[in-house]
Amino acid sequence: MKFKAVIFDMDGVLVDTERYYLQRREEFFGGHGISISHLTPSDFIGGNMKDIWPRILKDGFDEGKASELQEEYEQFKENHPMPYAKLLFSDVPDILDFLRQKEVKIALASSSSMADIKQMLDIHQLNSYFEVAVTGNDFKQTKPNPEIYQSTMKKLGVKPSETLIIEDSEKGIQAGEAAGATVWAIEDKRFGMNQEKADLKVDSLTAIQKLLTESSLKMMKA
Repeated sequence: MKFKAVIFDMDGVLVDTERYYLQRREEFFGGHGISISHLTPSDFIGGNMKDIWPRILKDGFDEGKASELQEEYEQFKENHPMPYAKLLFSDVPDILDFLRQKEVKIALASSSSMADIKQMLDIHQLNSYFEVAVTGNDFKQTKPNPEIYQSTMKKLGVKPSETLIIEDSEKGIQAGEAAGATVWAIEDKRFGMNQEKADLKVDSLTAIQKLLTESSLKMMKA
């Protein structure tokens, strides 16, 4: 296998959360009388709410109002947590076991909060697989800015040419490509995301594991 490290996005790659995020956003903004009909799900997916307020509020945007709404939204999320226990994609344990057996470094880099990341990893007992877990909240700008992936690769001690990033969102794919890594996308069939900049599109983590297995066999025969 040519990759020394694999970095996973969380939402839409490890856990099927995007539909729940959509419902939660609609409930929050509806309760505040704020329309988000001018935006699409892909405008939110892969990014962080703190970066989207100017587009949400449009002419009514000001930093004070956005900051106040951000605080209210964080509290709303706390009161309406993701049901992570039932959202893990079934092939996640298999690919993580496979990568560990191949002695590939594994990391998670997500725009979600560290609290959400830890909750998901704890519920599914996945902490031991990940050498590094990074949240976009630690950066001034998150995806599509490449800094989150650059920082994760630095923590892993690997070069971009040695790294595979698994993403689903347009913002995440752009971030991975800008960081210089290889990016494979879990194909989106629900939210209309533009995934054309990915190096490869696949339908599942199982398909990715198969490709990596074939790659390993080819290297053994070379």
